[in-house]
Amino acid sequence: MNDQADPSLQILTRIASALERMAPPTAEQPDWLTAPAYVWSERGARPVTAFDAQPLRLLQGIERQKQAVADNVERLAAGHAAHDMLLWGARGTGKSALVRASVSAAQQSDASRIALVQVGTDALTSLSALFAALAGIPRNFLVFIDDLGFAEGDSVGPRHLRSWLEGGVEARPANVRLAVTANRRAIVSRHMAEQDDPINPRDAQDDQLALADRFGLSLGFHAVSQDDYLAMLHGYATEYGLAIDDHDALEWAKRRGARSGRVARHYITELAGRSSRSI
Repeated sequence: MNDQADPSLQILTRIASALERMAPPTAEQPDWLTAPAYVWSERGARPVTAFDAQPLRLLQGIERQKQAVADNVERLAAGHAAHDMLLWGARGTGKSALVRASVSAAQQSDASRIALVQVGTDALTSLSALFAALAGIPRNFLVFIDDLGFAEGDSVGPRHLRSWLEGGVEARPANVRLAVTANRRAIVSRHMAEQDDPINPRDAQDDQLALADRFGLSLGFHAVSQDDYLAMLHGYATEYGLAIDDHDALEWAKRRGARSGRVARHYITELAGRSSRSI
């Protein structure tokens, strides 16, 4: 029989070709032992040869939080018992910077001990696949979810996160811990929680914090004082050899309506630019 003359076979061949084009290619796994950091998305993982991390000494005004996070990350890097972490609070107060700085500090003595894996919020549903990839790798990993928040009506995301943190069949493996940043401790919004239980508002409010309570280490970050803001700036100025005018620095913060680590960092960038310097 002449296959090319068989209309049925030609149709099946075209369908098979179309399905192959539609199916996403299988993502290749990176070498999980070499890079200091990785980015995980719905398309899989890719290594990051260098990631932005300030020295811990430059993070001022958050001494208690800095000590707790750095110690916990060091324990994870050493293969000791370590907590999942929730860092919550005001924008720009150093939550994300502290996570990156702590991993970088833990890598100083031996970069092979630990790596940072940043997960986009659009890839949360694929975390189980990430955990499966990391399980059994002879290295420790801090999986970082920055600026987490769930949309109104999303009941699946919070349940998955609870399962990953403890008790679920898809819980993260022993060599993995989670670090999550959020603008508030109650990651699940009050309106959503109240919809879940309109009969008992107290239970609904308790459920707001049920997710946060599953993190072994929960740290609040708050707006910094004027003294702390200036201390941040003088720390940067010493590090980069810049001269600080306190009045100008305070005016910078006033125009931006906030004093925070992020605002301080932006001012230092401005100051270095004025001096024709790079930092």
